[in-house]
Amino acid sequence: MLEFVRRSYPIEVRAEPDETGHIITGRPIIFESKTDLGKFYEVIDRNALHEADLSDVSLLVNHNLDMIPLARSTSSNQNSTLQLQLDTNGLTIRANLDIENNSSARALYSAVQRGDISGMSFAFWLSDVEWYDLDSTKPTRRITKIERVLEVSAVTYPAYEQTEIQAQRNQILLDEARRSRPSEELTLEKMKFNVLFGGQS
Repeated sequence: MLEFVRRSYPIEVRAEPDETGHIITGRPIIFESKTDLGKFYEVIDRNALHEADLSDVSLLVNHNLDMIPLARSTSSNQNSTLQLQLDTNGLTIRANLDIENNSSARALYSAVQRGDISGMSFAFWLSDVEWYDLDSTKPTRRITKIERVLEVSAVTYPAYEQTEIQAQRNQILLDEARRSRPSEELTLEKMKFNVLFGGQS
């Protein structure tokens, strides 16, 4: 079952002119970094993008799908204005912005230069997760497979959303994970607990 997710990071975004134009660089996806989502921790596995669909990814601002993409990476266009690069730490982007003909691109470039835009985010469909420490007060959810990356965004507020709606959604995900946990696994965990702590509760 696919799940649509947005995630943000307070990681530096840079604006720099070079011989090819006005460039924005940043890292919208970070592997093996534990993030506190309130109800649980979340980590993106370093192999989560191994088979992900990266064939059509747009650069936006604050996930605004109503705006014209400021850059775009497509598998059918070798001269894409958005370049994606996977490495051991995650996914980096390099976007060539047309600040002469696109006022939104000019505004973004200026905001990044001034430090008013300070992070990156991405929207994606995930298809596989693993849960750890479900008996603890704050388990960990590891994203092991991302099906498709839809867009990357430069964001004003890069922290993970902690709104009431997001908190409710995270609680539902956690409850579903605990309900679907095999009873044998629960029994094994209780046996381990009894061995380690002498049956204390």
